[in-house]
Amino acid sequence: MTTSQYASSGVDIDAGNRAIELMKNAVRATYNESVLAGIGSFGGLFDASALKQMDHPVLVASTDGVGTKVKLAAAMGRSRGIGHDLVNHCINDILVQGAKPLFFMDYFATSKLNPEQTAEVVIGIAEACQAAEMALLGGETAEMPGVYQPNEFDVAGTIIGVLERDSILPRPTLQAGDLLIGFRSSGPHTNGYSLIRKVVADITLDDSLAEALLAPHRSYFNLLYPHLSKVKALAHITGGGFIENIPRVLADDLDAQIQLNSWRPPPLWHLIQSEGQIASEEMYRVFNMGIGMIAIVDKSSADDFQSSISEPSFIIGQLVKGKRKVILN
Repeated sequence: MTTSQYASSGVDIDAGNRAIELMKNAVRATYNESVLAGIGSFGGLFDASALKQMDHPVLVASTDGVGTKVKLAAAMGRSRGIGHDLVNHCINDILVQGAKPLFFMDYFATSKLNPEQTAEVVIGIAEACQAAEMALLGGETAEMPGVYQPNEFDVAGTIIGVLERDSILPRPTLQAGDLLIGFRSSGPHTNGYSLIRKVVADITLDDSLAEALLAPHRSYFNLLYPHLSKVKALAHITGGGFIENIPRVLADDLDAQIQLNSWRPPPLWHLIQSEGQIASEEMYRVFNMGIGMIAIVDKSSADDFQSSISEPSFIIGQLVKGKRKVILN
């Protein structure tokens, strides 16, 4: 058999085909009647005729990655959760505008393709898509020797969703006195991992700590989407923590006052802060501190909203007159 010059340069087409074979069933499990062409096609085809039933459909698009969490996952040999991280982060980013996901596209790149590792990540992506009833319409797997370090990979994704124009969040009715209701995160989600890796560099990562650090970024879609009519705004607490993310949904004349004693951050945050000697304000500017999503609701409807949600939530603050800042009390 003739030696492949392409393979000898570091790119193995057969390994790519093997990865597709391992992942294809999981990808196809996300398909619905709107998918006209998916895996194996040059481009995914999605039938958008159902949007005709909407009064004024607006498409919402977002692209993101998982950041340096992939480096920790690769080192620990735990890849499937990275797929959930990618999808759920993107779902939450369009949920805060009120959108329902339609389809997802992924991009996986590595120095040397490991078919089993690649399939694990994409299967994780497919599982998260299926949980949100969203099609994984297509993607790309790239083997790039010399660009990525050996045994490392990166992943990115694009989500497309839809909503009615008159349902776009945040609503213009935000006002002083509205309450901020927080929902628990599942861990650091996908943010702050460059700092986390620095902090834990000299710590032995036992199974429990590894599980806490690599817990997949949770999706809030199924929890909150049915109740968005009661919500004035949502803030996804991602990179930038409380300090940078909450102001993104505020009017210029409003501040958000956060009562730090209204919930108890999980022990992981105390470990990170103490081992890294990190100031409290920086912790709330980098991490979610145990709160991954915040809903802003009218004070009069807060009890009804909280009782309609299927998990505990926390009133963590309120809006006050101000200059679009976050005040930590």
